[in-house]
Amino acid sequence: MSATVKQPMLDDISKRIVELLQEDGRRPYAEIGREVGLSEAAARQRVQRMTEAGIIQIVAVTDPMQLGFNRMSMIGIRVTGDPRLIAEELTKITELAYVVVTLGTFDILVEAVCESDTHLLDLIATRIRTIPGITHTESLLYAGLYKDLYNWGTR
Repeated sequence: MSATVKQPMLDDISKRIVELLQEDGRRPYAEIGREVGLSEAAARQRVQRMTEAGIIQIVAVTDPMQLGFNRMSMIGIRVTGDPRLIAEELTKITELAYVVVTLGTFDILVEAVCESDTHLLDLIATRIRTIPGITHTESLLYAGLYKDLYNWGTR
C-alpha cells in the first residue's frame, strides 16, 4: 500500500506571486499586490501562508566561488541497505548542499561545496566514506558553473 502525497494547490494569483518573488525575493509587497490585483496586506498574507506551509522559502543565493568555496563536486554514492537512512545521515554534513535518493546508477547524489581539493578529499575520506552502508563514491568535479537558477516557475 503506497501513501499518496497531497500536492498543495495554488491558484493563479499565488503562482504569479511565486514567480515574482523568484525574479526578485526583495520585491515589496505593495508592488506584488499591484502586479496581481491584491492589496499590500493581502499579498503579504499570501506570502506568509505559503512560507508557513513550506511551499516557498525566501533566501539569499550566493556564488560559492566568490565566498572562497573553490571546489564544488557532485558525488555519486552506492550503498547497501535502505538509501533513505544513509541520505538522512548525509544531511548532517554541512558541506553537502544537496542530498537526493535516486533510482539509477547511484543510490544517492550529493553536491559538495568545499574550500579546496584538500577539503573535498578530507570530506569524502573521513566523513562520507566512513558512514556504514556506503560502498562506493564517485566524484564529478565542477570545472565551471554556468547556470544555477531557482526560477523554474510554478507550472
